[in-house]
Amino acid sequence: MPVILWMKLFISAVGFAMCFSSLVLAIEKPNVILVMADDLGYQDLGCYDHPEIKTPVLDKLAAGGVRFTDFHSGATVCTPSRMALLTGAYPTKLGWTQGVVGYKMGKHDGMSGRALTIAEIFKSEGYATGMSGKWHIGDQPNTDPNAQGFDSFYGLLMSNNQTKELLRDGKVIENPFENRLLTEKFTTEAIRFVRKNKENPFFLYIPHTAPHFPVEPHPDWKGKSSFGKYGDVVEEIDARMGELLGELKKLGLEKKTIVVFCSDNGPNPREKANCLPYRGEKWSALEGGTRVPCIISWPDKLAAGKTYAGLTSAMDLLPTLSEACGIDWRKKSKGQPKIDGLSIWQSLHGKADHPRNELLLWHGMEAEPQSNRVGEWKLFFDRRHALEGLGARRKTKQQAEKIMPYIDGLKKDQPNPPILFNVAKDPGETTDLNEKFPDKVKGLTERADQLMKQMRSHGILPLSVPGK
Repeated sequence: MPVILWMKLFISAVGFAMCFSSLVLAIEKPNVILVMADDLGYQDLGCYDHPEIKTPVLDKLAAGGVRFTDFHSGATVCTPSRMALLTGAYPTKLGWTQGVVGYKMGKHDGMSGRALTIAEIFKSEGYATGMSGKWHIGDQPNTDPNAQGFDSFYGLLMSNNQTKELLRDGKVIENPFENRLLTEKFTTEAIRFVRKNKENPFFLYIPHTAPHFPVEPHPDWKGKSSFGKYGDVVEEIDARMGELLGELKKLGLEKKTIVVFCSDNGPNPREKANCLPYRGEKWSALEGGTRVPCIISWPDKLAAGKTYAGLTSAMDLLPTLSEACGIDWRKKSKGQPKIDGLSIWQSLHGKADHPRNELLLWHGMEAEPQSNRVGEWKLFFDRRHALEGLGARRKTKQQAEKIMPYIDGLKKDQPNPPILFNVAKDPGETTDLNEKFPDKVKGLTERADQLMKQMRSHGILPLSVPGK
């Protein structure tokens, strides 16, 4: 073969190799770290205007990324909120009927083993998948973390007030564990996972047990916060986030990693926590029970210091993070319950309008919608849910004065029509606009009925628990 032809072939091969190498670099998969606090209220971080709790690490994360102001948990209590987060679907499709595993639900009930999780999606794309923290959505062989897409699992299968067993991949390694040390242990394990997988793309899920009750500060943080032991525990979470982010920077992974921080639902009624200016708590679909802090950061890829006001659900994280990592979640989810989450990745970059305008909100005690949110409007189908019970307690004096006439009316056996709020103008949900906007009430009621019919037509997966 002539020398010139050999040279041309060599040059072509080198050129192809360079182009292929450039293509690989261009589509390098980012890592994802999804951190979720437990029962953290909307206002419980410095960047969400808490007057006393100091969270400099998360404040800096928000300043370098996107801070959400209308982000909602997948449900108002632990088990269904985690189902929604991990699957991108309303929890009623996945086996949830009421309450949480071990309370109202059976101790061994949980999410259907047939559900497709975000961990399974990322694992199918070559990601190493790890979890360090609280699971609380099933403890059977086909519903535990290892069966639901996680290569490694370190943590609790139940809530920290329901079990004393700390496990690693199904085996008990501590019994009892020390509750006050869990945030430290989960962080140490998370850092170990990052170090082990630093050369490959990874998806890491860190669902902390804190500040869920019992609230017990770590010895190194006890008495440090001016907001009592609750503040101590939240400030430790912040510091542990600093350790994790510092490790990313040390390993050169800071700009290769998407970091998400959020809460699973609003604050527990008996804890010293804040969700102002909103009213309501855990278990209730009032804004304080479902609207939670959320921060997303990816240095140089997402705008720094952005406040995002679009109505967003935890269900939206699965499609959003998938799109950010170049994964087609739609193909992965064929044959599974339709994903209710919507990707906001393009709208975060200002390349598209925000896609979500409506969201069904759930009472923690029942798998029927308690409320329907459409834009700035919110309709409670039974006004007793909006006025009585746990959610009515977390309110300012001014809020209490406004809602007392409605509560007094109920006590006098008055009719119980729906109650309508405009949450943009009335964030405390104190002024009933039912009579002023009857067409809006009718429209929101009909839309909620349509959404529930669609949900039932997709079918609710049966629990895949032996003996069921």
